[in-house]
Amino acid sequence: MKRYLIIAAALPLSACISFGAKPPPSLLTLTSATAPTANAGRSVNASEAITVAVPAVPQAIASTRVPVSVNATAIAYVEDAVWVEAPARLFQRLLSETITAKTRKTVLDPKQSALVPAMQLTGQLLRFGVDETTSDAVIVYDAVLTHDAGKTVMTRRFEARSKAATITAKPVGDALNLAANSIATDIATWVGEIK
Repeated sequence: MKRYLIIAAALPLSACISFGAKPPPSLLTLTSATAPTANAGRSVNASEAITVAVPAVPQAIASTRVPVSVNATAIAYVEDAVWVEAPARLFQRLLSETITAKTRKTVLDPKQSALVPAMQLTGQLLRFGVDETTSDAVIVYDAVLTHDAGKTVMTRRFEARSKAATITAKPVGDALNLAANSIATDIATWVGEIK
């Protein structure tokens, strides 16, 4: 009898407890505008292989929330805008797909880089959010490309902007996806020119 009373007393209490914030209506992701062709294999020399590392990020974009630069010293976040996973990992996958689709390079997983002396693309994703004053989605990526077994190191900054109709979840997600694809195309062109 006591056991039933304890369970009955706990039931009304469970309706009052919340284990976290209410989830957003949907999650954001990045999709490549130029994905590799299905079932298209590729055989290349080791010099035509590349690994794409997950970029380093500052704390402001290390979470799954979308930052808004309010001014030079203040950051807010877009309400209900949440990435399905960390933006750095989404950006790495988008870069890998775009490089595979637009160049003759074969993109290897970073874990496979020890097997083949490949070119390596690393970098830092400095900005991946929205500028409140212009309503632009802004992405800034500092790329570092090493090749010739590490003898040659090249660096280049890439930046892209895309207008968001409003600073709300869906328009911001769409604008960031456009900007990310623009940068990925520029990086693929740069990487594709390296012999």
